[in-house]
Amino acid sequence: MIHQLSAETIHEFTVNTLQQQIDLEMSGYRIDNRLAWDVLLKASSEYRSISSVCAELDDSVHHNTLRLQLNQRFDVSTLQGDESAMNATLAALIPQSIRGQAVNVAIDFHDEPYYGKNPENRTYVCRTKAKAGTTRFWRVATAYVMKHGQRVTLAIRYVLPEYKTLDIVQTLLWRVQQQGVRIKCLYMDKGFCSTAVINYLQARQLKAVIACPIRGKTGGTKALCEGKASYTTAYCFTDGTPATICCVRTKVPDRHGKKRVKWLLYVTINVNWTPRTVKKRYRRRFGIEASYRQMRQLRLFSTSRNPALRFFMYGLAFVLLNIWTLLRWKCTRHPGKRRVDKAVFPLARFKGFIRRTIERIRGVIDTIPSYIPLQVLKL
Repeated sequence: MIHQLSAETIHEFTVNTLQQQIDLEMSGYRIDNRLAWDVLLKASSEYRSISSVCAELDDSVHHNTLRLQLNQRFDVSTLQGDESAMNATLAALIPQSIRGQAVNVAIDFHDEPYYGKNPENRTYVCRTKAKAGTTRFWRVATAYVMKHGQRVTLAIRYVLPEYKTLDIVQTLLWRVQQQGVRIKCLYMDKGFCSTAVINYLQARQLKAVIACPIRGKTGGTKALCEGKASYTTAYCFTDGTPATICCVRTKVPDRHGKKRVKWLLYVTINVNWTPRTVKKRYRRRFGIEASYRQMRQLRLFSTSRNPALRFFMYGLAFVLLNIWTLLRWKCTRHPGKRRVDKAVFPLARFKGFIRRTIERIRGVIDTIPSYIPLQVLKL
């Protein structure tokens, strides 16, 4: 029997989930938590600002009222507590079929450009190589599970400039373990290829594959990029840390379509795979990059100077993405199979359901004052 899942039901499930896990602490004679969530959800589904949504909804409050209470609710002094609440929300949305099983997990950084000049805010953004016209970024780190159609964000970490990479990895792995998820193999990008992380993973006896940057001109890891075939070799970093590096020789087309030889290096920990297998399995890690692209479709537009509020908005986008993933897995999966019907409930439809339901509940302003009647206008 096929049931019908309405837009109102999806909206109700989304709002109830958020209200149970995150208390916005809204108080006023016109504003409450439900109204605030409706404004935030509509802004997130359309990549719009709070002010533009408040001006469009008929049953709403002035955007300054909502923004004032949000700034009071989210303060940098409670940043760690807000991060814990966001992780509890993500944990509540993990399907039961993932808990207690060994799954592949990817960890990566996600950066959002920061163009401000505020000295206080610059203490909360990270510096990296120039990209998108800036060298400063709001940064979050996430742990992401890769299992069939269940692509779920397991944990999130708000990254500050003083945080070390090893501390971030330890925190994310601890949160994953707290949720009852066992790691089958860990996949990480070049930004995590450090001797501290390698030593930690080796000490914990975790299986891991880490992309290794190619450095040096005649020595370093550049010296490993030789020969006519892929191979695996032992390597010792400059500080004496031993590692096993898988050197993959591949051919990729250039901008003219001509195939060029390219070397890919991977640090392998507690795995005994062929170079071809390492490359093939590491490619699955790029699902986390797809989650970042989808997250941007669920992020509301903001230029707020409040670091805690900015981090909350990024975390909210990941929570909404998990809600959509859970609903799609539960409701559109074929009976007795591990395959979902992707055409039935794409992300765009989820956003449309949320947006249209809020517009029906709150009403929209669809008239403007005019100083002359329409009949006298000459088109």
